[in-house]
Amino acid sequence: MAEKTTRGLQDVPGSSPDENEFPFGYPTNICEDVPDQKYLCSNCNNILKKALQTLCGHRYCSACLSWIVRNNKNVICQKCKEEDPSTLSEGSLLAEERAFGDAAINKEISELKVHCATLGCSWSGIMKNFEEHQSLCEYALIPCHTGCGHMVMRKKLADHLENGCVNNVTMCQKCKRSLSSSEYQEHSCEGNLCKEQNHVQTDTPSKEKNHSTPLINKDGCRFSEVGCSFRGSKEKIKEHEKTAVGAHMLLLLQHIKQLKASLCTAAKAANGSIPHSELNVNGAGKSISDLQIPGGLEINGDLEVDCFPGSSVSEDESVLQQLVREKVISELENKLHVFENIVSVLNKEVETSNLEITAFRRQSELDQNIIRGLELKIAELHRCLTQKDAGLSSLHKSLLFSEQASYDGVFLWKITDVGRKLQDSVTGRTVSLYSPAFYTAKYGYKVCLRVYLNGDGTGKGTHVSLFFVVMKGDYDALLPWPFRHKVTFMLLDQNNREHIIDAFRPDLTSASFQRPVNDMNVASGCPMFLPLSKLQSPKYAYVKEDTLFLKCIIETN
Repeated sequence: MAEKTTRGLQDVPGSSPDENEFPFGYPTNICEDVPDQKYLCSNCNNILKKALQTLCGHRYCSACLSWIVRNNKNVICQKCKEEDPSTLSEGSLLAEERAFGDAAINKEISELKVHCATLGCSWSGIMKNFEEHQSLCEYALIPCHTGCGHMVMRKKLADHLENGCVNNVTMCQKCKRSLSSSEYQEHSCEGNLCKEQNHVQTDTPSKEKNHSTPLINKDGCRFSEVGCSFRGSKEKIKEHEKTAVGAHMLLLLQHIKQLKASLCTAAKAANGSIPHSELNVNGAGKSISDLQIPGGLEINGDLEVDCFPGSSVSEDESVLQQLVREKVISELENKLHVFENIVSVLNKEVETSNLEITAFRRQSELDQNIIRGLELKIAELHRCLTQKDAGLSSLHKSLLFSEQASYDGVFLWKITDVGRKLQDSVTGRTVSLYSPAFYTAKYGYKVCLRVYLNGDGTGKGTHVSLFFVVMKGDYDALLPWPFRHKVTFMLLDQNNREHIIDAFRPDLTSASFQRPVNDMNVASGCPMFLPLSKLQSPKYAYVKEDTLFLKCIIETN
């Protein structure tokens, strides 16, 4: 393990922690598949644990980064040095406040398929359940809690404590000898002490049979000594103790009442009649197994035994009561010390949590600022895209106009889908059609054609009407007005046999041929250009493949 971490900071002597100084990442051999490089810590080269990402983009275990920064000043990311020393920058400087939690990688790592690497264990699952399994694995080697120095399997700890632990000793209350668990079960005191023990065992064989108090009860409920008969596995016992709190409290209360009655009965036998109500046992809310006094009574709090009137209490009984009180006080002081330690640990955890929350909030604010900046950039790009779309549309229209425009006064108009457009004209959906604009010269008049396939005015419903339209052009200021050029219309026979031709000269007094004020003047032309019956007759080829051609010729001489 130490060799792995030393590779993380080759340029900093002694920068790697001891094997147990902080929790490294998860070992790679627990993964079912070879983990990707992005899941490995840049320092310990194990699978990331609580991954942090630095400004340079590399990832470290939270504990690894903390240790590196704590033991080195102004340390540079080793990965940056290895990849390209020429790119080192301020972002390569490692600092805890400059790193942020990589939630995406942590989530991916938590879903990796893993197995227990402990010999004999067949557990497999996903990474987020790995630590919980490690704390419960029956095959894991754990140190004996008595401090004997032995490493034993978790499932064999009970046998070790009962048979092999040199520190697990019990003192005989008769002869004051320290004995191991197995010796204690077979031990019998000699002389008067042995006789007294045998006498006690005869009176209460069920309570003094083994002359010992079991240290571990792995199959029974912890409240079995007060009457609970539940037995089962560790998980079932935990569930039972959570759900049977009320029943356990009733058993404790009943046991305390029995002990109270026993004390009062013993006191009455020794000193005469004593009021039963003067015996008070306080603090029954604590577990019975915590405090024990002579006679088997287990209490918490102050014990006040008033079954002995002051006038009849002997000196020995006063000493006994004083010893009981001292023992209770000692036990309470020990428990108070334990609770103080617990509170201290909890306070440290709360401080750590507050620091993490503050870091998360700061990171969240940074993320929100980044998001707002990106939203502004997206909005700006959207505006630019809209402007470019409008420009492209304008260019497209100009290109089409340039392709279709004529600059010599001769224009050929191709109309497709004649059948549909004629029906639209009949129904009123699209009454007329405009041709693209064309010119009499490059800088001449701008004009177009307008056709009514179902007729207009006097020709409506019987003829095709064709009109000439003068449009507002860019060079009107330089042209003579009114428009006075002869206009000729032609409907081409696609078999080149009989074209329909009509012509007219402009009425110089008509508003249709004056200089345009609006985009285009009122159309003028031939309302009865061609009978509809002739257009649709199969004898002629004016419409072929649902297409017709109209031609306009403007005399410019």
